[in-house]
This record gives sequence, structure tokens and C-alpha cells, in this order.
Amino acid sequence: MEVKVEIIKRETIRPSSPTSPELKTFQLSLFDQISPAVYVPLLLFYTNHDEKLSPDELSRRLKLSMSKTLTRFYPFTGRLIDNMFIECTDQGAVFVEAKVRGCLSDILKEPDMALLGNLIPIDIFSKEARDGPLLRVQANFFDCGGLVVGICISHKQADAATLCTFVNAWAGEARGMDSIVSPDFCFSSMFPPVDFLSALPEVVMTKKANITKRLVVEPSRIAELKVRAASDNVPRPTAVEAVTALVWKAAATASRKNADPGSAPKKTGMSQIVNLRKRVDPPIPDDTMGNLMGYFRVETEDDAGAELKLPELVCLLRKGLRKYQGEIMEIIGGEVRVEKILQAGVDFVEHMAEEGVDNFNCSSWCKFPLYEADFGWGKPIWASLAGFQFMDMLMTNTADGEGIEVWVALSEADMDLFQHDDELLQFASLNPSIKV
Repeated sequence: MEVKVEIIKRETIRPSSPTSPELKTFQLSLFDQISPAVYVPLLLFYTNHDEKLSPDELSRRLKLSMSKTLTRFYPFTGRLIDNMFIECTDQGAVFVEAKVRGCLSDILKEPDMALLGNLIPIDIFSKEARDGPLLRVQANFFDCGGLVVGICISHKQADAATLCTFVNAWAGEARGMDSIVSPDFCFSSMFPPVDFLSALPEVVMTKKANITKRLVVEPSRIAELKVRAASDNVPRPTAVEAVTALVWKAAATASRKNADPGSAPKKTGMSQIVNLRKRVDPPIPDDTMGNLMGYFRVETEDDAGAELKLPELVCLLRKGLRKYQGEIMEIIGGEVRVEKILQAGVDFVEHMAEEGVDNFNCSSWCKFPLYEADFGWGKPIWASLAGFQFMDMLMTNTADGEGIEVWVALSEADMDLFQHDDELLQFASLNPSIKV
């Protein structure tokens, strides 16, 4: 399928009220400093719920409400300086209008990651995430009246939780909500930046030369999968645990089958990204802006050539999370937290490059309110991502909040086996159409 996207207008959106002089310099937090200089992408798909609204009117509402919202989210319109702070002099965010030939249904019938990349305003690996505008938006208007809003925000300023908070605050502003989100930018005081990180090379995330496929596990299948993945140690797996284990098992099995015949069997490992806001005591509110992520890693310990089993992988994931839960306060609290946080980042890179272990990484956006962004013409029929190929697996909920959608990136050879895995296909559908 060919999707032709024509850029028709490009504007700079500034806060509706100038940022106060005392807020001109916004310090990054330590977690911001060590975050990669890439854009975090999000795509929101809308059918034309109100045909009376022309593309010009839709665009006007988006831009006006965005400008008002940026008054409260003022660092998003600044520019990053030396990996230490953001200069907040209202340089502005980028807003692009695009015309797309065809109907929204053409994309929703068989979503393709390469095509979705045309609907975001910039390649997520662009150095602009470090040197240019921190926030970019692209409003894609389809011939059929459909609209896709593509948002990219620099990971130096935002994680997935921050992106969702901003988008829903923006949507609330657009539909005239009385209760306005007041973002809290306190992470820089909780986790102050360190001077020497300004002189260190940036963390560079490279795009993997992989094939990306989409899977969907419906709620009824998740219930069955949780039964299959249960054990005495974990009698009630979570949906995320069960689906992670299912995809991990199929990917690792494919990799083993494609290994050189004379090579020794590899163990397999999984690194799981964790939003730390809900993992500390007391929990940190979701409207606390910036980066606050960690990860835990597990790997198989038995015979590397033994058959992988879902209950055992779920057990590993549960034990890994519990162990990590006990370590979190040591990582982000106390006088030695800088060393612990930095060491965790080094460990992550080293683990992913470890020889003799087939390593995968996964990030779950499940339970984030991706489908709440109603700008005044209804909630999105689909919320998805584009261009995330620095992760092996990325999970979100389906529109009903109960199913799970997984984007998986593997080598071409591994993907060929993965997408034909019998157990995987018992529970997951390969790239089903989005229901309009």
C-alpha cells in the first residue's frame, strides 16, 4: 500500500502567555540526562465524528489549545543546552499540517510500521531530539475526513507517562474542560543533574535492521493464556506477564532454531522497562513530568538447550520484578543514588551485548491512558506508535483497555519462524484490522 503524505503547512507554536523570566532556565534531572536523545512517538487515529468541522477548523482548534497548554508545559517549547538544562525562552514547538491521499481505512486494514512512520513529524532517531525543538506535532488529514495526530517529544524531557499526561491535558484544553492538569516539574530537585554528564558522549540509540510485526491478544485469549502460564509459584499471572512470556518464548525459540548448528545453545534473557512512579513508597503522581524509568533483567538458569515453558518464564518475570521492587529505593534514594543510577544504565548496555545469552528487551505502555485523548470530536479509535525500532517488544492496550497489542522487531530470519509459531498463534492474531 502506498500512502502519499503532502506537507502543506509548517508553523511554530509558542505558549499563549510568555514564560516568566525566573523560569528561563529549567534543569534536567539525572534521569533526563541519561535518557537517550531520541523522540518518543505517539499516533492517535480519529474518524470524522463531526463532518461540520473542516480540516482548517480542526487544525485551528488543535493549535490554539496546544498554545494554551504549553503555557503550563513551558519546558517543552525550550531548547536543550549541554545535557544540563533547557533554555525556556519560548522558542516554540513545531506544528505540521499534512494532506494524505486515501482513506483512514486503507491504513487500519493492515497496519504497517513503515507506513505509520510517514504520519509522525520527524524520524525518531533525528539529532533534533537533542539539538532542536523538543516537541513536534503533525496533523494528518485524510481524503475521507479521518485525522491522525502524530506527536513526537524528546526523550531528554519526557517518558511515556509524561507524553500521555501532556496529550490528555492538551485534549482537555481543546474541549474546554474546567479541571486543568497542573504538571509538576520536581524531578530536577529530587534527582539533580551532575556536571560531568554534560561532557560525556550522548547515549546514541541506533535503529535495528529488523522486521517489525504487530500482534493482538484479545481479552478472551488473555484469560486462556493466563491459565496456560499459571503455576504454583505464580497462580495468577498478570496479563502483561503472560503476554510478555508468550512473545519472549516464541522469539527465543525462533532464534535458537536459526543458530549455527555447531554453536552451543544460548540462554535467553529479558530486560523489562519499568515506570518507577508507582513502584516507590509513597507513589509519585503521574502528572510529575520528566523521565523516571528503570529496568529489571532476568535470564534462564537451567540447561540452555531445554525447551522453554510459559510458566517458568512468568516465574522469572515475577521474581525479577519483586527483587527489583526491593532494590528501587536503594537505586533512587540515599547519598549514593547517582552511582547506582549510572551503574544501572551501564549494566543495561552490557547485558544487551552479553555473549552467550539471547537477550531481548520489552517496554509496556499498558494501563497508560492512550485512548482518553478526546479533543472534542471523540476518543481515538486507535492509539499506536511508529519507528520504535530500538526496542524488541513494545506493548499497549487495545481500545477496550483489556486486550494487548504488541509490536515485535526481530531479524528477518527469526521473524519468519516467529510469525508461524504454533503456540503464539493459539493466542495472538497477526496484524488484524482495526475496528472502526
